[in-house]
Amino acid sequence: MSALAQERALGDWLAKGLRCIGQIAIESGDDGAFVLRHREDSGRTDLAVSQRADDAAELARFDDGGNYRPLKTAPTLRHGWKLCLANLAELRLALDLFYPGRLAAFLAFEKNALTKTTLRDTLERQTGMYRIAAQIREEQADELVGRFCRSDGGCLRTILWRRDAAGTVPSTRLPPDKFDPRHDQTGGSKPVLPLLCQEACNLLVAEARTVVQTDR
Repeated sequence: MSALAQERALGDWLAKGLRCIGQIAIESGDDGAFVLRHREDSGRTDLAVSQRADDAAELARFDDGGNYRPLKTAPTLRHGWKLCLANLAELRLALDLFYPGRLAAFLAFEKNALTKTTLRDTLERQTGMYRIAAQIREEQADELVGRFCRSDGGCLRTILWRRDAAGTVPSTRLPPDKFDPRHDQTGGSKPVLPLLCQEACNLLVAEARTVVQTDR
């Protein structure tokens, strides 16, 4: 999906009242400008102000403790900042830096054009050192996904993929809301731009490899 198509869709989503994405709240002004901040920072007056969309990359890099965030959709976005953006184009760029590829995924989902890949297919296509990840057993996969992908401490994405071609649920240890794009995965109750997950990420694949190696 092109950047322009994403900007147009983003404008439509905002007009429909979708003002949250992951842990970020989006505010808009009459002048066409936007303000982003951590959803839990509402009402704070001591926020560090940034005014460049590119600053989102650094804001998303580390958590509150200064630890690197390898998974940008983990519920560990740092607090204490406010990002002021001049227009919709800057807003799209900033959100894509906070949550890479998620606007494009949601737009494709709305157009029924988002391709989902089962966990087994993802694991089977691995090569080299990650090839053994495909040997993970069903009960191990169930436990791994339930632990690694949970919204409270794992990942805020809404899972759309299945475990196998038979349509097996990714994990019986996850609540049904984990698979509902309308659900606010932060535990709040706001209308959200969902962070969709169409296939298992590289970090989950790496963890599956570790599970298999440990079992050996």
